[in-house]
Amino acid sequence: MSTSAITEAAPLSLCAREPHVPADRLVAEMVPPPRFDAVRFDTYIPDPNQPSQTQAVEVLASFAAGLGGAHATGAGRRRWFQKKPPAPAAPRGVYLDGGYGVGKTHLLASLWHATPAEPSLKAFGTFVELTNLVGALGFQQTVATLSGHRLLCIDEFELDDPGDTVLVSTLLGKLVDAGVALAATSNTLPGKLGEGRFAAADFLREIQGLSAHFRPLRIDGEDYRHRGLPEAPAPYADEQVTRAAHATPGASLDDFPSLLAHLARVHPSRYGALTDDLRAVCLTGVTPVPDQSTALRLVVLADRLYDREVPVLASGLPFDELFSDEMLNGGYRKKYFRAISRLTALARDAKGLVAQ
Repeated sequence: MSTSAITEAAPLSLCAREPHVPADRLVAEMVPPPRFDAVRFDTYIPDPNQPSQTQAVEVLASFAAGLGGAHATGAGRRRWFQKKPPAPAAPRGVYLDGGYGVGKTHLLASLWHATPAEPSLKAFGTFVELTNLVGALGFQQTVATLSGHRLLCIDEFELDDPGDTVLVSTLLGKLVDAGVALAATSNTLPGKLGEGRFAAADFLREIQGLSAHFRPLRIDGEDYRHRGLPEAPAPYADEQVTRAAHATPGASLDDFPSLLAHLARVHPSRYGALTDDLRAVCLTGVTPVPDQSTALRLVVLADRLYDREVPVLASGLPFDELFSDEMLNGGYRKKYFRAISRLTALARDAKGLVAQ
């Protein structure tokens, strides 16, 4: 490739972006991300060796159909004036309990799509995005904004930050009182697979006052991102990554340590906007992440890239060496395992960007 060609097709840089995201955009973007925009229950392919996957589809489809009636707020209030105590109501929430890559987000997005309500009456976001929304709008305004919804879906409910968990649990309590149906997912830790409802027990304990509103659904299986698929490609040379970035319209090119430093200057709520219109992310010099704060920011970026199906081409160390053993065995390990799984999938998607 000639020098002039490289100059004419200069790639973008994530480090040059400092997006501002107004609060109304955060609300408007509470829909399934592009990766899950077209998924439906009938596009979910259950593992024939895991009957819990088929059962989950059936239960969730029935749950969605049951959300087609009028908003429950008025009905809930009328109960105070009834002489007879009402019969116990069916759970107004479902919790998808399972390991990595069993399709929980696919099913959660399918539930959102199948619920018979206008998109403006349904909300979908990760736990981190929900806490960011509270930070942007304030607690009371977030309650007011979401109280009129038919359904709130929360992906990757986090149990490792007590403060955030209490905040979101309190928020969900207000929304349940307003008649909003809830659905959530989280991950069973890799070291806890096979121990029954470990993740469900954790989840229900952390949201003590809401436990009765959730029906746990166990989804067993292996990570589909690696089921029968080739291993992720080994890291490329710096020169290969640089040439691919120049040859790919809409690609970004950044030095990995510089990107990590830049993420510290951008609030995680803006990482989605940071990736706007990107066709690929090219990174040179991938090294181990130096500390936990940096690692947690990288996890959020990995989630946004995965949601938006942005391939990641990299040189340096492979992604399964990003996090130290101490991190992988610590309190945030489920986040790091998820990031490794998703970055590996994106690295596989990027393989075609390199000229053979």
